[in-house]
Amino acid sequence: MIELSIAEIATAVNGELRDGSDGQQRLPASSVQTDSRLNTPGSIFFALRGESTDGHLFAAKAVENGAALVIAERPLELEVPQIIVADGVAALHALARTVVAFVRSKGDLQVVAVTGSNGKTTTKNMLRAILERQGETVAPEGSFNNDVGAPITMLNVTDSTKFLVVEMGADGLGDITRLQSIVVPDVGIVLMVGLAHIGKFGDAAVTAQAKSEMVSHLPSTATAVLNGDDGRVKAMAQQTQAKVVLFGLDSSAAVWADDIQATAHGTAFGLHIGGETIPVQLRILGEHHVTNALAAISAARAVGVDPARAVEALQSIERAERWRMELLEAPGGITVINDAYNASPDSMAAALKTLVQIVGPENRSVAVLGELAELGDYANDEHDRIGRLIVRLNVQKLIVVGHAARHIHNAAGLEGSWDGESVLVDSVEEAYAVLREELREGDVVLVKSSNSAGLRHLGDRIAGVTA
Repeated sequence: MIELSIAEIATAVNGELRDGSDGQQRLPASSVQTDSRLNTPGSIFFALRGESTDGHLFAAKAVENGAALVIAERPLELEVPQIIVADGVAALHALARTVVAFVRSKGDLQVVAVTGSNGKTTTKNMLRAILERQGETVAPEGSFNNDVGAPITMLNVTDSTKFLVVEMGADGLGDITRLQSIVVPDVGIVLMVGLAHIGKFGDAAVTAQAKSEMVSHLPSTATAVLNGDDGRVKAMAQQTQAKVVLFGLDSSAAVWADDIQATAHGTAFGLHIGGETIPVQLRILGEHHVTNALAAISAARAVGVDPARAVEALQSIERAERWRMELLEAPGGITVINDAYNASPDSMAAALKTLVQIVGPENRSVAVLGELAELGDYANDEHDRIGRLIVRLNVQKLIVVGHAARHIHNAAGLEGSWDGESVLVDSVEEAYAVLREELREGDVVLVKSSNSAGLRHLGDRIAGVTA
């Protein structure tokens, strides 16, 4: 735990200390919250303005819950010290930058950052599993990868932290540059450039430009870990002065995989690295996670972890994360793949391919799909593409949930080889009613959608999971 005095915090965030405090009280930097409900005695509350709410309105509640310091953009009537700053988010970044730099100056902290249109959270979790066996590791919980979540994760480092893993998302150009400037990674990973959030970027070229910020600012002493199977990512090797390590499914990469076998028990492959071949048996479903594993192993090797030890750690992971390709055994002999935490066209296609790969000849494949969000002008075409893919993969039953996803249903029906296998319903409750009537022993059910569609709870309900 890094403790700073209130005066030191005020200096770090370039703010004005108010309310007569002498600034000598010391507070843990790891206690920073932006949600007043999470404040505890002795914590720090950042009052941030958001698109739909204003944290200044909840500062009093934060103090009631124990906040000992409030950092705000305007003075408030509170009974605790306040630091007034011009920009709350910039102040949060400045505090994180100070804390990380302090820890780096005292120890051997190494920072690994990861970005990409898909796979960030899974790769982050894989890195945590590998690195925490080597020393104290800080990594985000969930998908803390934006301007607020990422620096809050950074503030959790201590004098003894050996590895900091940072997930970096982007809604536009400059976002990754801004996050990267806080920590200056020793290793920067770019997984892929896809259509996730394409509605915000406009086209894939802009997405690629945004993701390239991960490596374009790395120093020459750092390592850029790039997906050699993605042409746009591979081209980023020309945009960095860092050492480049390519990973992928082609033998031209420095770290590559072959002999991939996906089953209901996990995913096996042969890992080729440093002139040796290591057999790997992941317990995580889906061959698309092989790429994530290659990225994690490559990055771990760059910070000094032996590949064999990295593989050992990966093989212990039971699932990618809650609601991400999570295998659940439901009552009545039904298997559920709950992958509805989030979705893009690429990840939905990968999940559907996994579904048909693991279904045995005596079992039936069932897909329950909802909207792919944030696709902008690409939305209709991408939903249409998924509908046609479902038929071509020979998924045997399709339930589409919500008007926004209707093009999946319509496109599947237009393929001509289906007759009633697709059902369009308006709500999650209607989908559950259909499933309750339709499902039978041996069925394997994939539940997949963007988070906003709310299908992850439907997957839990089918499987009888209550928490």
